[in-house]
Amino acid sequence: MVRATDREPGPLMVEQRSFEAFYAATYRPLVVQLLGMTGNLADAEDTVQEAFARAAVRWRQVSAYELPEAWVRRVALNLAVSAARRSRRFLTALARIGPPAQVPGMSVDDLDLLAALGRLPRRYREVLALRYLADLPVQEIAAELRLPPGTVSSRLARGRAALGRALAGGEEASHAGR
Repeated sequence: MVRATDREPGPLMVEQRSFEAFYAATYRPLVVQLLGMTGNLADAEDTVQEAFARAAVRWRQVSAYELPEAWVRRVALNLAVSAARRSRRFLTALARIGPPAQVPGMSVDDLDLLAALGRLPRRYREVLALRYLADLPVQEIAAELRLPPGTVSSRLARGRAALGRALAGGEEASHAGR
């Protein structure tokens, strides 16, 4: 019997090991470099992770570069610059329109309801939220979700029943449709 460890690694396995070794060797230095730019460790880690994710899907091409680390660094820097621009635009808009309205405090019942909704399949959460939280009629929900009105009505009925069970303490058995 030939074990997997006795065989020569295939090109895909070598490629994966190569990326893993590259990641292990360069992750920390890249995070430190991005930390210097972003000033925030969480932002630096997120940015570098995203850059590595992009490198992973292009690893054959990126690994052929003379300095693959430079490619990942450039992608990470571009991502950081884009994030900084988004933040500036957000802060500019916030200064112009003011802070968002205060969200009213939530009661224990509200929190229980949200938790129960979170245990429902998405198809039920969508219609229940649009009907009872956004106060939309069935026809508008149908148009927004691109569903027949009968399907919306059916999901509302089934969603209400599932929500009742969830609020009574029973977990919703099926998470199909999430």
